[in-house]
Amino acid sequence: MAHHPLIERHQAVLDRAVAALASRDYWSPFPEFPKAYGETAVADGAAAFEALKGGELLTDQPGTDGRVGPGPEQGGEVSPYGPELGIAYPHASSPDALLAAMEAAQADWAKATPLFRAAVCVEILMRINARSTEFAQAVMHTTGQAFGMAFQAGGPHAQDRGLEAVAVAYAEQTRIPARAEWTKPQGKREPLVMEKEFVTRPRGVSLLIGCNTFPTWNGFPGLFASLATGNPVLVKPHPRAVLPLALTVAVAREVLAEAGFSPDVVLLAPELPGEGLAKTLAVRPEVRIIDYTGSTAFGDWLEENARQALVYTEKAGVNSVLIASTDNYQGMLSNLAFSLSLYSGQMCTSPQNLLIPREGVATDQGVKSFTEVVDDLVGAVNSLLGDDSRAAALLGAIVNPGVLDRVERAGKGEYGELALAPRAVTVPEFPEAVSRTPALVVLDAARDELPGECFGPVAFAVAVESAHEGIELMERTVRERGAMTALAYTTDADTEWRVVGACVDAGVSLSLNLTGGVYVNQTAAFSDLHGTGANPAANAAYADSAFVANRFRVMEVRRPA
Repeated sequence: MAHHPLIERHQAVLDRAVAALASRDYWSPFPEFPKAYGETAVADGAAAFEALKGGELLTDQPGTDGRVGPGPEQGGEVSPYGPELGIAYPHASSPDALLAAMEAAQADWAKATPLFRAAVCVEILMRINARSTEFAQAVMHTTGQAFGMAFQAGGPHAQDRGLEAVAVAYAEQTRIPARAEWTKPQGKREPLVMEKEFVTRPRGVSLLIGCNTFPTWNGFPGLFASLATGNPVLVKPHPRAVLPLALTVAVAREVLAEAGFSPDVVLLAPELPGEGLAKTLAVRPEVRIIDYTGSTAFGDWLEENARQALVYTEKAGVNSVLIASTDNYQGMLSNLAFSLSLYSGQMCTSPQNLLIPREGVATDQGVKSFTEVVDDLVGAVNSLLGDDSRAAALLGAIVNPGVLDRVERAGKGEYGELALAPRAVTVPEFPEAVSRTPALVVLDAARDELPGECFGPVAFAVAVESAHEGIELMERTVRERGAMTALAYTTDADTEWRVVGACVDAGVSLSLNLTGGVYVNQTAAFSDLHGTGANPAANAAYADSAFVANRFRVMEVRRPA
């Protein structure tokens, strides 16, 4: 398959992706603005999404005994913006038929070269990319993200993360040469000469357990890391966010069949209400790899019980921000206001605890007291979200009842004194949508117990004795509760040295002095690592070699030359 058309078509992109991993500079083959996909791309994507409603997907899967959906009572999706999607998906009476089909399909896929598999994966991503505005609608109406974010994060940025995983997988599988000649001198005797072959072997069936908030962005790294290393992938989507991953599976099956492989290398496993399919699948002996994003409770359960599998988890954490000093006060406030508001705080990377010294913060506008910093941040959030149309485009919709309950409890003062009360926002196009601005609660580290993760639009302004106490609190929080991100503002070299050391020791990546268009809750594929695998929030990182390399092993065949 050295000259297969897919290899010739995608070799340059693959090589460029591997080079980007080495340079860590910005690179992407996927434009992140809808107009790049054509003048009518947004309308075409909306029309394609509307055409999906009331239909069926993946009618050719093995072992199907019925349908999940279309109604909510059968597990069908309801958009956070109001309407039912009315889409039916295949349901299997038991995992047996799905797993048997995947094991049968694995043989030919595993025998393909790493380059050919990578080329097939790139083709899947390219076809998904061509439908980015359709995927944006699917992500928007299953996660509650506003369209702009659903397009970028659910489309090109997710595709970047998928391609990144393919590139890492290709690089790791080809690090050892396919063939080598070994010659050992023997002095006056003839040297010992051996011919050696090194063949990669996948672990086996990979299970992807999808999440509700970022089904593609969080799903594509594990999906493509496993596929590119020769493992078939069973996709178990979140019940409220089936469509984005169902479309992904449909595209993958189409490309696999065209490339001469069984489409059963990739299958979808949606579930009926109350079925608990993830737990059933996770402990099956055929499942050798699991990728999971979601709650800490279920992530811990997987790590403790799915012992036959290699388990990669991204769970929950408490992300902290230290505000010690700044030379751009307004830029800091604007940056934080945006980070607190983006997707209503429904991101694993959103800041939660803002650690502010009681003695005040040195700024380019003079020393600001704790109260002034809090009041000015409230003003920045209100300014950003004052107009409902603008606010809706940033906040999106609340994704589930648990998030709504937390923000409403905050609004009632149950978490502490309110500096900023949340308010309902009307989404012009979708009057049924539930949208809320952030709540900001004031706490004092000397007297108040700090909360664990409070996922959603709730943040806490925490008074600390000093910047050094804030650093100690940040480090302790990471070690005990985990964190996906950390952010610090300081103009003092000693404080910067201390916070960098604390974050590195605790195992969390740190951003410093963000005042412009880079935000703590966003990471760039091919450059930034998402997570570290070094604290309780996650045991893996998108996408380092550790995330990929153990999904395959290398077998050696040697013979005398």
